[in-house]
Amino acid sequence: MSDSLDAVGQVLNDSAKPLSDRFRALFTLRNLGGSTAVSHIAACFSDSSALLKHECAYCLGQMQDGSAVPVLVKVLEDRDQDVMVRHEAGEALGAIGDPSALAILEQYLEDSAVEVAETCRLALDRIQWSVNVACQENDKLSTNPYKSVDPAPPAVKSEDVNLDQLQQDLMNTSLSLFDRYRALFSLRNHGGPEAAKKIATGLKDTSALFRHEIAYVLGQMQEDSVVAALTENLKDLEESPMVRHECAEALGSIGSDECTPILQQYLHDSEQVVRESCIVALDIRDSGASGEFQYANTLSKVN
Repeated sequence: MSDSLDAVGQVLNDSAKPLSDRFRALFTLRNLGGSTAVSHIAACFSDSSALLKHECAYCLGQMQDGSAVPVLVKVLEDRDQDVMVRHEAGEALGAIGDPSALAILEQYLEDSAVEVAETCRLALDRIQWSVNVACQENDKLSTNPYKSVDPAPPAVKSEDVNLDQLQQDLMNTSLSLFDRYRALFSLRNHGGPEAAKKIATGLKDTSALFRHEIAYVLGQMQEDSVVAALTENLKDLEESPMVRHECAEALGSIGSDECTPILQQYLHDSEQVVRESCIVALDIRDSGASGEFQYANTLSKVN
């Protein structure tokens, strides 16, 4: 097993390999888990691709391996890292949920990068919820049909799911970002085209972090009804690259015929993270269509 892990780790850290191969290696390591896998993923944070490093941080969070905490703290502290990489490191610390991360997260609540500051607040709220509230609420939450550790739990469910009320909470900027995320994940867990359309209204929010999470969730849901909304944000050259990249990957996950020419159009975008996301998105689309390797089912429903 060790030799196999090392071979996969070498692919991940080989910048001469196609990006799609490196992503496949990353998600293979994520699935296999363990300290050796964490070490190989950690070695990739010196790479030149912000997209790949962002995905490395995401995977470490999804693995929920406490040995990754020092690695993620180092990335969060490194101001030479791209903002989207630092943001993902903060979110991953929240996903792992180790209370030892609370102090470092508190240090970055006023970070000069608003996406990092907002993420650290979310991660703090998630860990505090896990420690203090989760045991009281877990049996009152809707089931997450996806293989993802989310930055917030869904809202406590009522007898009758009111999608309009959840949408109002989603877009209510007087609520904390944590509570708005809870509405988001409740809508996602409910599923269906109507819920997806309500979620897509969040693509017009003022927070780039929020818009990026909206796009990610729409990619999970894989509803054709939101292709136009995702495309609009991808095409907007004034939009944050971290949002445009997530829209591209969401379109790849949806994978309908109309998504292909849109993604091909941005293979030569001026933003590296958008270009690379389109490459990955087209690979996700091809993998899904052919029934071959899925990106660790990260963007697919659990069967």
